[in-house]
Amino acid sequence: MDEEEFAQLAAGAALNALSPADREAFEAARRRHPEWEGLVDADAATAAALADTVAEASPPLTLRSTLLAQIATTPQLPAMDASAAAAAEPVAAWSESRDEPAAEPPPATAVIQAASRRRWTRGILGLAASLVLLVALGLGAAMLNDYVNRPPEVVALQQIEDAPDAQSATVEVTDGGTATAHWSESVGKAVLVSQGLPQIADDESFELWFVRDGTAVSAGTFDSTDGEATAVLDGSVEPGDVIAVTIEPQGGSPTGEPSTEPIVKIPTA
Repeated sequence: MDEEEFAQLAAGAALNALSPADREAFEAARRRHPEWEGLVDADAATAAALADTVAEASPPLTLRSTLLAQIATTPQLPAMDASAAAAAEPVAAWSESRDEPAAEPPPATAVIQAASRRRWTRGILGLAASLVLLVALGLGAAMLNDYVNRPPEVVALQQIEDAPDAQSATVEVTDGGTATAHWSESVGKAVLVSQGLPQIADDESFELWFVRDGTAVSAGTFDSTDGEATAVLDGSVEPGDVIAVTIEPQGGSPTGEPSTEPIVKIPTA
């Protein structure tokens, strides 16, 4: 057995798909050629990678009965003894009466079986490798899609956390809950992460503010889901700003100034 045939048997062994005779030949060659063990390890790794991508599932209860029914209705060819097939006389490709050369005799049964085995194991391993590749590409595409389509608040928060001057501060929200401001003056952005915000009416919104030198500058509105929210503030944060949140009419304060007392006040200095 040469290295190429061993590699093909190793592929079938990794998938537990060798016949008893092939398994015996494979193990014998493995003992004689320890230098080929790397082929076994590579095929086993490929099979393991394929198995990890397949979710566990129970076979349908009707599998056995369906399979038996298909066997019962599928025409079966009569069995042919291998020695009889090997001894069968070749069919002449040219008529002897025309005195033309006969066709080459068919290969022996053992040769046919070996060729079929090589094609089969090569196809199985190729299918396994293709499935692993497709799964890897699919996961990669999904991860890339998730990265490209990140919400703006997530992008801003990542930029802030990556900045050398990233800062954060946490305070309690009026009537419970917490709010954490993340900001970076070099990035010029601020993000507010809140939990336990109060329930507000449908015609109200939370409004963000930069309180700068005693003047409140609107930084946009946001809504919460079950009292939780992550919002990026509109505009650039400046040294000494106080980040505040008020409850305003839907869409924000109509006067451009806070109409209620802040439920959140976070100094950035």
